[in-house]
Amino acid sequence: MQAAASVFVERGVDAPVREVAARAGVGVGTIYRHFPTRAELVVAVYRHQVDELVDRAAAAPDPGASPADTLRAWVHAFAGFLVTKHGLAGALHADDESSAALHALVTDRLVPAFAALLDAAVEAGEARAPLEPAVLLRAIGNLCIGADPQGPVGGYDAHAVVDVLLDGLRRR
Repeated sequence: MQAAASVFVERGVDAPVREVAARAGVGVGTIYRHFPTRAELVVAVYRHQVDELVDRAAAAPDPGASPADTLRAWVHAFAGFLVTKHGLAGALHADDESSAALHALVTDRLVPAFAALLDAAVEAGEARAPLEPAVLLRAIGNLCIGADPQGPVGGYDAHAVVDVLLDGLRRR
């Protein structure tokens, strides 16, 4: 999974499968035996990354971190996940089943993980919840569209813009 994830970050999800195989140290046939379509490989990679984000949300916060700090750190990890998804929509467009599986990962796994972190910050009096968690995640996703995974280009820094959104959630 790590090899495919690295190739996808560097070259986008349309990178040749032979590059993924070479990075993993296996033959192309091995990749296709496990993932008969590119869409299945893409979904498997992103499922693994979604699992990591869900695990991070469920983990004990860093000592001394407030619920708002924990929420901010998770949102930045989520934004980092998003900005590395060059060509994801196009890769899954032709495969409605895989696209639906990826959408389900977000709605069934990431939204509840984010909601729990947001609820903790709200309960601690550190944040307000003006919108539903799913709407906020979508807003964060929209802020990350077009961001370069190698860093800010042309003055656009998705993480800085996400910070503006997070600052708007803070309870004053």
